Amino acid sequence: MYLIPIAWLYVVILVAAAEETIVAAVLTFVFWGIAPLALFLWVFGTPARRRRRLEREARDRNDRAETGADQ
Repeated sequence: MYLIPIAWLYVVILVAAAEETIVAAVLTFVFWGIAPLALFLWVFGTPARRRRRLEREARDRNDRAETGADQ
């Protein structure tokens, strides 16, 4: 999964290096690199976050069932 973000950052760094000013390079890196990459990782990380949450809830339910209702 990390191959796409690494490749994208590589391309964005090269494009930012080709900019004429430092300000343009930083803005290019932020708005063409960091912002879309953060959105990409958040969207594609949603299934994993959901899976971890469900596993944690199932583990908590099992722990409560094992300790008994009187505690």
